[in-house]
Amino acid sequence: MTPEPSHDPSAYPEFAVTADLIVFTIRDGRFKVLLVERGQPPFLGRWALPGGFLREDESAEDAAHRELAEETGLDLSVAHLEQLATFSDPNRDPRQRVVTVAFWAILPHLGRVRGGTDAARAEWFDVAEVEAAIADLEDQPGGHLAFDHDEILTTALTRARDKLEYTTLAVKFCPDEFTLTDLRLVYEAIWNVPVDPRNFVRKIKGAITPLEEATHGAGDGTWSEPEASKAWSMQLLEQRQRPTTFDASPANQAPTLHADAESTAPPVRRGRRPSFYSWSGKEVLSPPFKRPGPKNEV
Repeated sequence: MTPEPSHDPSAYPEFAVTADLIVFTIRDGRFKVLLVERGQPPFLGRWALPGGFLREDESAEDAAHRELAEETGLDLSVAHLEQLATFSDPNRDPRQRVVTVAFWAILPHLGRVRGGTDAARAEWFDVAEVEAAIADLEDQPGGHLAFDHDEILTTALTRARDKLEYTTLAVKFCPDEFTLTDLRLVYEAIWNVPVDPRNFVRKIKGAITPLEEATHGAGDGTWSEPEASKAWSMQLLEQRQRPTTFDASPANQAPTLHADAESTAPPVRRGRRPSFYSWSGKEVLSPPFKRPGPKNEV
């Protein structure tokens, strides 16, 4: 057998590979995305998606886990993680030719975030506010976020919103046990449209499994304060319409985004015990749950 001729590495172009992350959660009833403030050039001081360069001995997935932990202190092992797409525009990074593999993740349990390595800060931002900032600068060079992260985030948002229609992805934003109101508010927060509660159960019943009532409450028809704190809905309903803050900077600068402040949960209500559910294990919604709109009323 004729040995295969060796190749000359210098005959091939050199370029770097990075892993970028779009991390979503629901907080105070609103759809949030995690951003980091760059602590070094290029784009020093600009907000960006967390991420970084692959090491020689790791995969893109491993790099995504490592970079998120280093830059924000969050652990992806408890997250829902999917590969989004590869972004390879030759001019996406001013330093050299860089191809990035983008991942998007869902973190149902909020952890404290902190800046680290080349990230000066890490904060949760309202998705609606970031989208508005991106739209305001759509026709201006450079965009709003660093690199091509405007495009990457927009692609991830489209993917997440579309997948809510034909998969059970929404339950990934919830705790292991949740109420129907918790789950409905996930759809409303991500789609940014109201969902009719009367039809919601019919649309989603195949994706969830009711839990025994004995697992919650005092057994006397009341919902105790400790049990109430387990459901998002008691907190979310009071903060769902909280206005976002957005200040426009001078015309030659990017608008200023305002990160979440540490919020204090409203008082927990007492009352009749709600019904709790868990995910049924079903991945696909059939028939699909069409997003409410002029042609698809829910």
